[in-house]
Amino acid sequence: MLGAIIYIMDFQPLDRKFPFKGTEAVDVEILETFPYEYAGRSIEIEIATDEFTALCPFSGLPDFGTITVKYVPDKLCIELRSLKYYLLSYREVGIFYEHLVNRVLDDLVNLCMPLRMTVEADYTVRGGLKTRAVACWELKNSPNLDVSNLKSSKVDS
Repeated sequence: MLGAIIYIMDFQPLDRKFPFKGTEAVDVEILETFPYEYAGRSIEIEIATDEFTALCPFSGLPDFGTITVKYVPDKLCIELRSLKYYLLSYREVGIFYEHLVNRVLDDLVNLCMPLRMTVEADYTVRGGLKTRAVACWELKNSPNLDVSNLKSSKVDS
């Protein structure tokens, strides 16, 4: 009978944390808008990027994911170049997934006051766990909100 050989290794956690910036480093001032020339006509705009990174607030390691913004404009549209720079400003920021979607939603709603907006963060697998966070906002009782021509979408939270 073969005996089992047991190796005892003394692994110690590194307890290492890389430095990161707080949310005050997010560049909200870079965001710009342009007038939506068809106010009163509901369209849904969807913007997505799979190049998003922020940092884990525990370890400082990067979190990679896809950010998707869907919105129905009222009078203003988000200028895409400025949105890209805004999202890039998260690269050195430590923030939880759940806080990220709410922060982006708040910043973009305050920027363009849409009729409806959803921000989704779909992160790559980490530690065997797949995480997707979604935050939604809707202007209640808006006379301009006509979603009859829009596809309804299931939103998980």
